[in-house]
Amino acid sequence: MNNIDACIIDKVHFINLYNTYQQIVFIRLIMRTVPEDKIKQKLHELNPHWHLGKIDVDIGRLIKRRYFDLFFPLASQFSVTRAVILMGPRRVGKTVMLQQAIQEFIDKGKNPKDIVYIPIDVTVFYTYNLEDLIDFYKQAVGISDIADKIIIFDEVQSLDGWDRQLKTLVDQFKHTKFIASGSAAGALKRKSHESGAGRFVDFMLPPLTFCEYLELLNLTSSLILFNEYGNKATSSKDINKLNAEFINYLNYGGFPETIFNQDIRNDPTKFIRESIVDKVIQKDLPSIYGISNVRELDNFFHYLIYQTGNEISYQKLCEASGISKPTIVRYIEFLEAAFLIRVIKRVDENGTRMKRNDFLKVYLTNPSMYSALWGLLSNDDPDTLGHLVETAIFSQWVHDPTWIDRLYYSRFKRGDGEVDMVHLGQDLKINWCLEVKWSDLHVDRYNSELSSLLRFCEKNKIQKAHITTKSIHKNITTNNIELAFREAALVCFNIGHNLIYNSNLG
Repeated sequence: MNNIDACIIDKVHFINLYNTYQQIVFIRLIMRTVPEDKIKQKLHELNPHWHLGKIDVDIGRLIKRRYFDLFFPLASQFSVTRAVILMGPRRVGKTVMLQQAIQEFIDKGKNPKDIVYIPIDVTVFYTYNLEDLIDFYKQAVGISDIADKIIIFDEVQSLDGWDRQLKTLVDQFKHTKFIASGSAAGALKRKSHESGAGRFVDFMLPPLTFCEYLELLNLTSSLILFNEYGNKATSSKDINKLNAEFINYLNYGGFPETIFNQDIRNDPTKFIRESIVDKVIQKDLPSIYGISNVRELDNFFHYLIYQTGNEISYQKLCEASGISKPTIVRYIEFLEAAFLIRVIKRVDENGTRMKRNDFLKVYLTNPSMYSALWGLLSNDDPDTLGHLVETAIFSQWVHDPTWIDRLYYSRFKRGDGEVDMVHLGQDLKINWCLEVKWSDLHVDRYNSELSSLLRFCEKNKIQKAHITTKSIHKNITTNNIELAFREAALVCFNIGHNLIYNSNLG
């Protein structure tokens, strides 16, 4: 790209941002006419626990996600002057978790009026900064200060400059607990690192893991056999039933609402399209980044969905989409920021990261998005299932940056050798590697079917490699390399389980 092209792109981007800014200013001028009494009334409506002493009954009946037990200790830690930033994609349960945290605070003796929930994306709040909203809260409940209070800002990315404002509040009110959440996870994370260093702590809430999916349906005890310590799944009690539920998980299991709503399960396309993809593509990203060509971005995302788990190149993306490389780079950045995809880079046969690399893999952060937009999966489509199984296994690590930020794949310069996942340690040495397959044929044909993996292990002195299967659980040693064959569904379960209980891949 020459300098003229760069200037044109920057100019178009600036115009889009300026137009978006004008719209925001116009809306704010109108909404400033809303009487303050209406704003305080809205706060009372959104905080029924002030009057009832408990959260909404329907939310109170919902089962807590496993991640609640990891989130709440951070949310209740008053001794450390840091705001908690709850991040994650749309519809994974962030707002429900915040409401459940409110109930937990009340159950532990907190005065209900000491906790305020403020969703920033509600129109009447849109024109005010965070300190204004705190003033409205104080007036609404009749208090003069917010010491020892819990202030919750939901969908905080809707407010321009939220990071600087929240940092100021954390510094000013050291005895107040601030919690914020948002769906534009990448943008939130970047902002929290830039403006909130030392003031914010990030907590990533991923889509439902396969472990959580089985637990919510009360299927774990009937399908999974644990070791004597109860901290690791060792085998399946019925691999056929486990695989059937695994395919169900791939089709619609990433979102809590789809599990218990039969209408959504029958037609996940409408729910995911309208509740997640459309809102992110047509609302979140344009408002944050000033995107004007929403249709082009939407078409590009559909293409990436179809390619999940495949190696692709920027050149191939340009040829397939007709979009310039600089624009593609920006779109990928935006889609990562919205937590719809995750990109991993390539290492060579020696496990060395590539300095100049036109190749990458793009994974959906939730495999259910594929089936919703391209059709439900079945055992009759093993090729597509293979890529979606790989996507599902990858997505289990989304919560933990210490794992997922060090995941790569390897593609060899000579031949067509590839290893699906390679994990590098802090010293950039290979910790382990994983080959993902939805088949059992390679167990007996490992010398030919897994030749690339074996060569990679030999070259890098890796003594144990992990390989998934459809239904076989077996260890084989060849040339001093242990091949650990494990059922893909069991591997997927264990990764989610281990992240919560702090175990290893095994």
